[in-house]
Amino acid sequence: MRSRVEEIALAGRPLRYPPTEKVDVVIVDSFPALGTLAALRFIEWVQANPEGVISLPTGKTPEFFIKEVTRLIAGWKRKPIQSELAAGGIDPAVPCSLRGLRFVQIDEFYPIDPQQHNSFYHYVSRYYLEGFKLDPRRAMLIDATRMLPPGKTLADVWPEDEVDLSLRYRMAASKQEQLQRDVIQHVDEWCTEYEERIRAMGGIGFFLGGIGPDGHIGFNVRGSDPFSTTRLTEVNYETQAAAATELGGIEVARRRLVITIGLSTITYQRDCTAIVIAAGEAKANIVRDAIQNERHVRYPATALHELANARFYLTQGAAKKLDARRIAAVATSDTVTAANVEQAVIELSVMLRKPIDALTKSDFRKNPMTSALLDKGIGDVSQVCARISASLRDKIVAGTTLIHDATFLHTEPHHDDLMLGCLPFIVRHIRDHSTQHTFATLTSGFTAVTNHFMLEQCDKLLAFMDTPLFATLYAAGTFDPNHASLRNGDVWHYLDGVAAARRTMQDEGESRRLYRNIVELFGDSGKDDVADHVEELVDYFESAYPGKKDAEHIQRLKGMCREWEAECLWGYFGWKGESVRHLRLGFYTGDIFPDEPTRDRDIPPITNLLREVKPTVVTLALDPEASGPDTHYKVLQALTESLKLYEQETAAQIAILGYRNVWYRFEPSDADLFVPISLNMLSLQHSAFMNAFASQREASFPSPEHDGPFSELAQKIQVEQYQTIKTCLGREFFDDHPSALIRATRGFAFLKRMNLEELYRHSRQLKRSTEQA
Repeated sequence: MRSRVEEIALAGRPLRYPPTEKVDVVIVDSFPALGTLAALRFIEWVQANPEGVISLPTGKTPEFFIKEVTRLIAGWKRKPIQSELAAGGIDPAVPCSLRGLRFVQIDEFYPIDPQQHNSFYHYVSRYYLEGFKLDPRRAMLIDATRMLPPGKTLADVWPEDEVDLSLRYRMAASKQEQLQRDVIQHVDEWCTEYEERIRAMGGIGFFLGGIGPDGHIGFNVRGSDPFSTTRLTEVNYETQAAAATELGGIEVARRRLVITIGLSTITYQRDCTAIVIAAGEAKANIVRDAIQNERHVRYPATALHELANARFYLTQGAAKKLDARRIAAVATSDTVTAANVEQAVIELSVMLRKPIDALTKSDFRKNPMTSALLDKGIGDVSQVCARISASLRDKIVAGTTLIHDATFLHTEPHHDDLMLGCLPFIVRHIRDHSTQHTFATLTSGFTAVTNHFMLEQCDKLLAFMDTPLFATLYAAGTFDPNHASLRNGDVWHYLDGVAAARRTMQDEGESRRLYRNIVELFGDSGKDDVADHVEELVDYFESAYPGKKDAEHIQRLKGMCREWEAECLWGYFGWKGESVRHLRLGFYTGDIFPDEPTRDRDIPPITNLLREVKPTVVTLALDPEASGPDTHYKVLQALTESLKLYEQETAAQIAILGYRNVWYRFEPSDADLFVPISLNMLSLQHSAFMNAFASQREASFPSPEHDGPFSELAQKIQVEQYQTIKTCLGREFFDDHPSALIRATRGFAFLKRMNLEELYRHSRQLKRSTEQA
């Protein structure tokens, strides 16, 4: 199908680079532009198919698609919108009504009440049926309550929310299992009928979906049969981890099954316009595998290759690992950057497991990328290799060099980002008494705290309040809200308990701080009033379904628990709470599509802190847009805008050090400092994380990359980075180095050094339309 929208977006660039690429690709510059392109293509398709069958995605990925479709349809008759439509390839004279479309829900968790705000049923009802004003009578939705025997609820059938699919094949051992077996069979029959209804309509005409951490489309996870149909099925760990935030923790996600349309459901209509959208560099490997591999169950999205109208719409970051495009970019560019050469040579060294200094021209010619670089005239291979080897050694030297007489402002989006990204760098500078340090967390981080954890904390507090020790402390005025200095004592007591390996001392420190937090939250300092509030909290945490959006006071309390953890971490190194700041920026709300930071609300707290601290060095999380939690990029936006204002006021010269952690990592060529990490530091990093971040010990919201706490994943990444540099420089560089620091190195933290102008180029400016929010 010819698409004018795609022709304009391509601007003369190829749609596909055969034979490497097996499916067509359109690339845009940013995450918002990705949403605009998908919206325009959807509108174009609807104009040609006003009663067609559509299937649209859930989650965070379609945020800008939803916003753009809503904006363009609502403003259709306005001249500025008509001009925008025409420029994007849409004829505004052709009506575009969504009311005649037939909607097919892609997938859903099971079991889940459709009325829960974290169900996909609720999502599609809110954003598509209501938001797009689709006709509900023409929508096929997945409602688990309609798959039950009369008079039964999901809780009656699945009291533990756990489904045993072995009941499909084995004998039931109890009346409850008989009921569950009957319901499973009923769900299976419902899925068959759902599939039949889709095919009876001719199949799906327009499919838009994201791609999961294992490459899944819908919930067709790695290993799914390309001929699969709608079914109730299990999912893998990566998919569970990705769903943990929506479901209220990995503990919940592990128990959930899913109902999903199959891969052959999507491909049944041979002229289906099937579009996969992916944003951010973190998706680059998954995208490459889906586009460049032949059809294989290991890569579910390859099932779409057989569709002539299948497309991948990607941001530049998501497309950065597509081999043919990388080589074409080198071949057609006027100049080649030193960073591009360095990265290509590093990749060649790792691929051949050969030190850079030992690489030959023959090695370069065996690899398409380095061969293309030779054709661009990068110079003599031995000289190129010597230059890159020297560059890597210089980065190690930079990572070991202290910045003296500096005032550091260490910033982080969430309370554990600094320690997971650059703790070794910070610890080394803390030991230099010519430096000053302030630590600032910019959001309250409440979404990382489960109801189960809060329930445990409340139970411990109630038990503590019944002890003679509490009565003594209370009588002595320990919990007087006017004595804020006593808050540091909570931290010191907790850390004494860590040192003594006494759980009771740790519990006391936690309970003392929780008591203070409740006093601050509710304004009642009397122990009877506090006890009443704790009982109310217990009732809430016991009854609220996991993943429910909390009321504001619950969000604040959860955030206070995270703030306590950050104070415990920096207390490890002797820093008082006064040096640990909690900014609680207002854009962080827990909504699936949070606001952009705004000048009026989010910039002043940061700017005021800059004025107070007067930093000469600012550390910050430097994740690309749409790579990792979107909070990271929004915090980067807010920091960038605040630094601009501060620079205008003071003409300050501030050095920026960017770090990344478990969500995305620097390529060696992108980083400027390689900070050495010894086994001792790796041990400290893990133990400090496990002791300070009590709410994160169980890894309730883990990375799809690792089933365990973030400190373990951080170590894995840092060790892998060391292995890369060791391959490039040769083991002898480390084994025979004159410095014990380098000989002891077993990991590296990569940092990027920038000035303010370089930072400004990394962050998209805040939209003026949000400045008045």
